[in-house]
Amino acid sequence: MPDNPHAIHNLVGDALRESTDLASKEFALFRTEMAANVKSLFLGIAMLIGAAVFAVAAIIWLTQALVEWLGAILESEALAALIVGGALAAIAVGLGLYGRSAMSAATLTPERTVRSVRRDGEVLSERVSG
Repeated sequence: MPDNPHAIHNLVGDALRESTDLASKEFALFRTEMAANVKSLFLGIAMLIGAAVFAVAAIIWLTQALVEWLGAILESEALAALIVGGALAAIAVGLGLYGRSAMSAATLTPERTVRSVRRDGEVLSERVSG
């Protein structure tokens, strides 16, 4: 009965409904994945801002330590300020590296959506040809 116009009309209608449902689900997946990627981007920005704050504090402490050290040559207060400044610098470097990795362009690619669309395209082409 493939020559029956009513059957062909039903098949076309079913295919259109399924395609619409599929497109709707793919768009929902895309929106969800992009929201997660944007959230990760903002986390990276926040980490970079945190790194900048710690870097400024480290520069202040290291500068103060250098001045005190030069002023008092071997005083323990200057050594303590150097230790604090070095620790703040290490924190700034760690936050900066983490923020940079979180903001890499690869994290913005909606990989699951792309895979799903490809898979759906393959299934649809199999149905049409098969």
